[in-house]
Amino acid sequence: MNQPPNLSPFVAAPVRLGHEISITAKWIPNETGGLFRTSAETKEMRQEWEGVHNEAIVHPGILSSELDVGVGEEVVLVHHVFQDAAAFAYHFDTTGDAHMKPLQAVAHPGMHLVRGERIPQRVREVLATRRIKAVFGELQSGWVRDQHRKPDDATSIAMTAKWTCKPSEDRRIDALIDKWRQLGTDAWTLEEGLLRFEIHRVLGEDAVIVHRVFETNADLRFHLMKGTAATYREEIDGLAACECCFFRGPVSWPVRTWSRFQHLPATYARRERVHTRGIGSMSDGLVEG
Repeated sequence: MNQPPNLSPFVAAPVRLGHEISITAKWIPNETGGLFRTSAETKEMRQEWEGVHNEAIVHPGILSSELDVGVGEEVVLVHHVFQDAAAFAYHFDTTGDAHMKPLQAVAHPGMHLVRGERIPQRVREVLATRRIKAVFGELQSGWVRDQHRKPDDATSIAMTAKWTCKPSEDRRIDALIDKWRQLGTDAWTLEEGLLRFEIHRVLGEDAVIVHRVFETNADLRFHLMKGTAATYREEIDGLAACECCFFRGPVSWPVRTWSRFQHLPATYARRERVHTRGIGSMSDGLVEG
């Protein structure tokens, strides 16, 4: 899709999420097995999440369900797209609660990143009452290529990160959002392999959730090492710190090694189970045909 002259990509090809709610969550086993073996807790945690996934794929209100197994650490990333807040609440009231006790016997929740155009109070209450650490981001700006086409799950990589402003008397959150918008504007022209770019303002904090989807590992590598992320790194680091960064997909060893040298608090996970309902979603992409 070509951008009309002098028109921002945020206007030319805006992300449209509607009432959809996305959640990407990290779960960590209470005991790990070490370098050469997987702990019993990790195995039970994965089995329990496979059960959640199998129930989620028959839930009509869940448009996408994904279970990702950690690379380099014994964790899982879980990603769901719900058609609306009611579907979100129903899932946690039924499937979520049914699996919560056995899950918490062997594992504990890490950060949960929740995104949407707007986050209803009901969604926040669902996780608050279960004492799950979560942040909620409402869409500020976003663009997507190819009319929301869903990328190939086998080769694409999703990168979702929380950036929190450093303490200051200045209104740094506005400067941080502006800087990410500048990065996204440049990336539209310079990085065709960056398929989706979203900035979400975190409710109740001076922070943002930035969500990016890359067509291939090569596109991710270019973005981080030579592209717009490299260009704007120093300016963004001056305003905020990355609190967590979730990668879902086939991230290569060189990229993982590079991010460790950059002290990026990253979690990498390969896609183990993926299900898309019907034509897909506006959040993860629409299925062709």
